[in-house]
Amino acid sequence: MEKVYQAGTHEGMIDFINMEDLELAATQVIPSGGYGYISSGAGDLFTYRENQKAFNHQLVIPHVLKDVELPDTTTYFSDETLAAPIIMAPVAAHGLAHEQAEKASAKGVSEFGTIYTASSYASCTLEEIRAAGGPEAPQWFQFYMSKDDGINLDILEMAKRNGAKAVVLTADATVGGNRETDRRNGFTFPLPMPIVQAYQSGVGQTMDAVYKSSKQKLSPKDIEFITTHSELPVYVKGVQSEDDVYRSLDAGAQGIWVSNHGGRQLDGGPASFDSLRYVAEAVDKRVPIVFDSGVRRGQHIFKAIASGADLVAIGRPAIYGLSLGGSTGIKQVFDFFKTELEMVMQLAGTQTVEDIKNAKLRENRFMC
Repeated sequence: MEKVYQAGTHEGMIDFINMEDLELAATQVIPSGGYGYISSGAGDLFTYRENQKAFNHQLVIPHVLKDVELPDTTTYFSDETLAAPIIMAPVAAHGLAHEQAEKASAKGVSEFGTIYTASSYASCTLEEIRAAGGPEAPQWFQFYMSKDDGINLDILEMAKRNGAKAVVLTADATVGGNRETDRRNGFTFPLPMPIVQAYQSGVGQTMDAVYKSSKQKLSPKDIEFITTHSELPVYVKGVQSEDDVYRSLDAGAQGIWVSNHGGRQLDGGPASFDSLRYVAEAVDKRVPIVFDSGVRRGQHIFKAIASGADLVAIGRPAIYGLSLGGSTGIKQVFDFFKTELEMVMQLAGTQTVEDIKNAKLRENRFMC
């Protein structure tokens, strides 16, 4: 694998029309092994591809004469006021894409005005991430649990000390998915993972090895452990079924995150968007719902919110923007989604995010 310093170094505005353009440009900046890790999915890529295609299973109904002008994407979530119902998804090792890594990402997301979710497997420390985003910027922490509860307590204390307002327990990655692109590239991490370095260095290891060093047997007791020792709300990430909703909420989860890990884990599973309505029905507005996987358009964000999500998280597109323009590039990506969402809101006759939540989608009966 090429050395990480060959990844993006540029800071500034970038030129793109859509997310396809952005990803194509990113292939020229991110070294091949790192790009393969960021962009690839599991197995035959069925679920990876379905994540985007599934948004066409439901249609946005245009509405006229609704007295709508200059739609407002401002989102009031918990005690935060966000620029839009769009947040940063947890993504490992931003240093694969840009030399400033999570420092640039946190800065760009903060400047946009939304929540940044730091990964356990970040290339920077939580202290560096918080400093870059600013002490008042809302940040969450994505937690991969260690097999050692002493280490878990240390990491939770570190997250809390650095201002994390929620813990996101990634529950769908107790084993690595069949990521054949990484195997073809012989990809191993060229970067340290300072947050979890007490039990996992990362350097020279495959993703499978990284996951095997984490806790592989998760249960409702882990939610109770995190809640008790962090005193922070726990969001369970990777939920796609009603049963998992009930199990999570019964254990005390205060948020549900609908995701299939961007198609990187179980190939042949449902698209994340197809799972969303089942999860939303089971949650029944008892706790907030975050959604990710396959989001490439403002229409996708609109459909997810109309289907029960409170927030929509962006992963790969943000990293592509980071690779090309540093903190400015990542802010541009969030601005792109906000601008396109505003256009969809206008044409759908929805003035506010609350209006989107009350909007009705139409089933695409012609979709095979």
